[in-house]
Amino acid sequence: MDARDVLKRPVITERSAQAMEDKKYTFDVDVRANKTQVKQAVEEVFGVKVEKVNIMNVKGKFKRMGRFGGYTNKRRKAIVKLTADSKDIELFEA
Repeated sequence: MDARDVLKRPVITERSAQAMEDKKYTFDVDVRANKTQVKQAVEEVFGVKVEKVNIMNVKGKFKRMGRFGGYTNKRRKAIVKLTADSKDIELFEA
């Protein structure tokens, strides 16, 4: 799996923005990706050193459209912690 296929998009929320101060970045990743693949993908794409990766599976929510019901897509989130001497990831270019 290519590095660009593993990382889908960064997760930008208030909680993840606060975690960025501690060098922790949150990404939506492919549901088949494991911790090793996520670590290699982040290091390759952003040119940083990764200390630790935590992965969690997020179940789809039940949603209704009129009388029809269904589930949203399940997804997988990865929280990546960078080493202390690594440079930051610039998600917002100022």
